[in-house]
Amino acid sequence: MSQQLIESHRENAEVYTDPVVCKQKTLQLLKEINMPNGLLPLEDIFEVGRNLETGFVWLKQKKAKEHKFKKIGKLVWYDTEVTAFVEDRRMKKVTGVKSKEILIWVALTDISITDPEGKKITFGTPTGISRSFPVSAFEEEEEKEDEKK
Repeated sequence: MSQQLIESHRENAEVYTDPVVCKQKTLQLLKEINMPNGLLPLEDIFEVGRNLETGFVWLKQKKAKEHKFKKIGKLVWYDTEVTAFVEDRRMKKVTGVKSKEILIWVALTDISITDPEGKKITFGTPTGISRSFPVSAFEEEEEKEDEKK
């Protein structure tokens, strides 16, 4: 399904296929929409696309990845294709991202920072249930380690 969505937005989109550029564009995107830089800790990204007219973005990585956000103890799974419609402080209609809740994986479809001070990030599911966490829990960890030196 995500492949069909990508193809429908590919026309007029900026598409990058160099792995180094893909990583840079992913970080640039997060910065532009005012989201924490560690929110999409994808590896081996081989395609990033962004349709500025529709706000649609996609990221393709070689294999699915699990990542544990240590500050909040949450395990998140990123599929080989992650898609979303983006705007300032929000990613909506997200596909390819799931969070481990107790014993099951729950799809995340909406990620937003709605509090005026920008200190909480909220993750929503297709059922309307949401949870909020500190934005600082999703900042890239290597950057934090570099700051300590």
